[in-house]
Amino acid sequence: MRQRRWKTWALRGLGGLLLLVVLAALGAWLYLRASLAQLDGERQAPGLSAAVTVERDAAGVPLISGASRLDVAYATGFVHAQERYFQMDLLRRTAAGELAELFGPRALPLDRARRLHRFRARAERTLARLPAPERTLLDRYVAGVNDGFRALGARPFEYALTGTEARTWTAADSLLVVWAMYIDLQAMQEGRDLARGWLREHSDAAQLAFLLPEASRWDATLDKGAALAPAPIPERAPGWWGTPPDTAGRQAALRGADFVDSVGSNSWAVAGSRSSNGAAIVSDDMHLGLQLPNIWYRLALRFPDGQGGQRRVAGVSLPGAPPTVIAGSNGRVAWAFTNSYADLIDLVALERDPAHPGQVRLPSGWETPQSHVESIAVKGAQPERFVVQDTSLGPVREAGGRLYAVRWVAHDDAAVNLNHLKFETAASVEEAFAVAAIDGIPAQNIVVGDAAGNIGWTIAGTLPARSTAQFATTFPLTGETPSWSGLLPAQRYPRIVNPADGQITTANSRQLMGEGAAVLGDGGFDLGARNRQIAEGLQALGGQLDVRKVFDVALDDRALFIAGWRERALRVLDAQAVTGQPQRAEFRRLLEQSWDGHASVDSVGYRLARGYMWALHDLFYAGAGKAIKALDPKAPIAGTSRWPEVVARLLDARPSGWLPAGYADWRAVELAAVDRVIAELTRDGQALAAASWGARNTAEIAHPISLAVPALKPLLGAPADRLPGDANMPRVAGPKFGQSERMTVSPGREEEGLYNMPGGQSGHPLSPFFLAGHSAWVKAEPVPFLPGKPKYTLRFVP
Repeated sequence: MRQRRWKTWALRGLGGLLLLVVLAALGAWLYLRASLAQLDGERQAPGLSAAVTVERDAAGVPLISGASRLDVAYATGFVHAQERYFQMDLLRRTAAGELAELFGPRALPLDRARRLHRFRARAERTLARLPAPERTLLDRYVAGVNDGFRALGARPFEYALTGTEARTWTAADSLLVVWAMYIDLQAMQEGRDLARGWLREHSDAAQLAFLLPEASRWDATLDKGAALAPAPIPERAPGWWGTPPDTAGRQAALRGADFVDSVGSNSWAVAGSRSSNGAAIVSDDMHLGLQLPNIWYRLALRFPDGQGGQRRVAGVSLPGAPPTVIAGSNGRVAWAFTNSYADLIDLVALERDPAHPGQVRLPSGWETPQSHVESIAVKGAQPERFVVQDTSLGPVREAGGRLYAVRWVAHDDAAVNLNHLKFETAASVEEAFAVAAIDGIPAQNIVVGDAAGNIGWTIAGTLPARSTAQFATTFPLTGETPSWSGLLPAQRYPRIVNPADGQITTANSRQLMGEGAAVLGDGGFDLGARNRQIAEGLQALGGQLDVRKVFDVALDDRALFIAGWRERALRVLDAQAVTGQPQRAEFRRLLEQSWDGHASVDSVGYRLARGYMWALHDLFYAGAGKAIKALDPKAPIAGTSRWPEVVARLLDARPSGWLPAGYADWRAVELAAVDRVIAELTRDGQALAAASWGARNTAEIAHPISLAVPALKPLLGAPADRLPGDANMPRVAGPKFGQSERMTVSPGREEEGLYNMPGGQSGHPLSPFFLAGHSAWVKAEPVPFLPGKPKYTLRFVP
């Protein structure tokens, strides 16, 4: 009897527990449903001059139409907030150094680094200077953001998971989103300068000139300037050069192979002389860190043009930023961006002396820094008091026991403004150039094409006016070496218009060899292989081009750069090298047989050749690695993206003075690199033949909240797709980095335009738009550039 009673109670308890689980799951589902965006219906919105409609297609891409630009700005803010508020919140907090308020003490190191720049205070000062019409438009966007957030039936799930509340959006927050892009696109120059400074201190002048070349044989510059002659190879290497064989063990293998150029993009334009319809064709392919939701939000805006007609502007917006199209087309002009990698940050070494208490010495003399006390809110803990020391050249930071003033163009009063809105009314390449020179954004290569068939390149965004040789400013500045003074005037911005070959390409590499090169400097240009492949591939297409042919340039995953490293590996793996070495023999077989000349997902040969190149990087540069990483964990050990050219020259010349200690000859070094790759790829008992490129290049695209709650990653992530492509080719792809959008459009013919994006419009996992378009991006099947047939209509009325 007791046993039967016990079983009965046990069953009841289990049933009750299951019921609680079901109710909890139902409650969570209902909570999530309540925070979905409103897609249909009508809403009253105070402050509108007339009705505004938001017509979304099946993928959630809206066409926002209104009787005034102010009304359209309001509706843009509303839809941004409903679909992307947490993303917007992260961007403003990233720039302001306020992440610890959401994530607790573990976010403090990042917050301290951001507070150094006091971007929130700068945003408030910039707001005070905005012209009244621009401030009014920004305020209407902010009103839309806050109304959109309040209209949600529940706060976004991210706040429930972090146990925090969302703050109201402000106009200053929208400016902070732009500064978040400065951080993403330029802040790495600090670490680069520190790495190069260490190399300068531990190398003589001849060694440094060889190790840090200013150009490479891959460069394909817009001005078609003559290539720079490479510096001669010095007789001997610096003392830190090379890794002895006894420290080249399995645990150290291929540390560099996980590195992918963290910021980069492609853009190109074809003139009307080569298009099938006489209009220019512009293509953009911005490479950024990939997560869900994707950084961009697609939209089209329609409003009166002031001349009795309607203007339509379409492309990508950045949720939270001032409400305009970042890259796209306005019907007369199309524009696209890639990061310029101009030299935009100086680290100015400071001195202290007991004879000058409380002061620091700058190149101009002794100065007393100004102190600013920042209070960093920390979830679950007391606020942290953080003191920023600010000099006339910028805030003070420490690295390696030394003090530096950070002189960054992002600190300038003109760094952020709303001039980007003027692209909406530009009617020609020349008019777009006039906007570019006053645009308050991180300095970008801008490629422009117009409906008349003209194309051009210049820089959009703020540039410093330098008077010092560009090479000298890529290291920490010491002694009397000056930083820049003021910004470059618009008339000095370099430009290229309608080149004879009818095309313009940019891909973060050196753009100019001539006079304009000194204006830009070198803030970390790409090696140049990617841009050369784009330029030559586009040229090979000839004339009578349509949008699809130009779009497909973004999908080129031919392994032209890595092919040379494959040939080197094959040469060293001769009969003598593989005799009695079955793994080396298998390495050679796979290089020969599992190679199709592309960075394809099934290619083992591509992964082996790439790994061989990176293993050589580790064998040569690891001696500097620990010291440089201590200065800045993200600093590039080699100090330049052109290091493969340095290594290739050494392997060709085989100078005895550069042979790393412990190796009998250069052949032994190359075989050691092969053995490193083998050790890395077989360390868990895996067969070398299973090490395909796709097995490594597998997408890990997920919502950032999954980092805090890993159990949710299956619900908040994209499929683990195996991706073709790599860094030094047009089709850039990495597990968490790659083509954040692919866009090709001809101004005035936007209906023919094509588009791809790795994530959907919404950051909500229950939204039908959460992963809309992802599969098409993986398969490189473009969708129309403009929004499709309306499926949902939301109407705002006064």
